Amino acid sequence: MIKKLPKQNMGKSNLGWLQSRFHFSFAEYRNPKNINFGVLRVLNDDLVEAKTGFEMHPHENMEIISYIVDGEITHKDSMGNSETLKRGEVQYLSAGDGIYHSEKNESDKILRLLQIWVFPPQKGLPRLYGSNKFKEEDRYNKLLNIVSSQDGNSDIKIYQDVNIYVSEFDKPLEYEIKENRQIYFVQIEGSSTVNGVALDFGDAMEITNEDKIVINPISKSHILFIEMKK
Repeated sequence: MIKKLPKQNMGKSNLGWLQSRFHFSFAEYRNPKNINFGVLRVLNDDLVEAKTGFEMHPHENMEIISYIVDGEITHKDSMGNSETLKRGEVQYLSAGDGIYHSEKNESDKILRLLQIWVFPPQKGLPRLYGSNKFKEEDRYNKLLNIVSSQDGNSDIKIYQDVNIYVSEFDKPLEYEIKENRQIYFVQIEGSSTVNGVALDFGDAMEITNEDKIVINPISKSHILFIEMKK
């Protein structure tokens, strides 16, 4: 079953320095009927103005992945990590019993990123931090596994049993869905069809009880999806 989620129906926020599209209940968008999809708790599509950003703030017992769509993000945290990431690069942390971090756009251009929060399999796990500076050719006309579980195949491994894939493509792609697994799918840029259902940029879909997805680009496309247990 495929449930299309048009971007027009998602939560929105405009703080001036930050414009957000909320896929799930978050901040001033309160929707008790839209809290999560499986272990996926948050997916925010953020635009951050130049020379602004998120000041130091805490997290605990959450696994957080940032996927950079455009611009640059500079991360600093209470474990002493500090780095700047660009388009197509990925930063992650498992907050464990607590971590403070900031995320700033120190450049002169608007930053766009997807912030993804995943419930960990249990509370109090050791903290993790890392990143990967994937190249465009790694994801061009192929599905790139940017995040996996500890026993998965990605260079970035978190505790939860999920796989996150991205691609930029102008040719059809296919993905086999294993039994008792489901997908949350995001059309980041461009447009495509997924099993015949059309998505424009910013749209999303929930995919359950399907054994395969066939993704056909309508225009050059940039997508991300999170595969997880039901």
